[in-house]
Amino acid sequence: MARLLGLVLVAGILAAAANAHAACPIELAVYGDARSGAETSGAEIDFTPTGTSATVTNTFRLILDNNVVLNGIVMWTQDIARPNGSLMYKCPEGDVTGAELAACTLWNGVIYTSDDKGDVGLLPAERVEAPKTLILPDLGPVLRQWQAHGGSGFSKVPSDVFVLKGCQE
Repeated sequence: MARLLGLVLVAGILAAAANAHAACPIELAVYGDARSGAETSGAEIDFTPTGTSATVTNTFRLILDNNVVLNGIVMWTQDIARPNGSLMYKCPEGDVTGAELAACTLWNGVIYTSDDKGDVGLLPAERVEAPKTLILPDLGPVLRQWQAHGGSGFSKVPSDVFVLKGCQE
């Protein structure tokens, strides 16, 4: 009996260690377009550590086909706390004006999350386990209207929903 109890205890410890290792912090999460099949965009969202920014809570990239990469940031709003995401393309570096920033910003909106039960929440800041699903409302329609869609730009438009694919190391 004591031997069986010992085996159960060891199995529990190993399972807990495996679960702790399986958790992925949001700043290392990789998401893929939720649609599956040959006609999907293959779009991917890769989060990266933000660093020491006082206002930016998350940093990420949206990678589209034909090597089109949009840079994304998340800043929480002050009035009603919401994770406001922005996707930008080829913004100037350094000290930029509001007009310059507006000209290179393609998408702006609250980023929502969803878990396995379908409960909807808000994108967490760094150092929190990555949610299973991201929802970027109206991302697809905005990208469809963008001048880089078609021609020599990207050809496949992602959906508004991305699912957790993995974790960067």
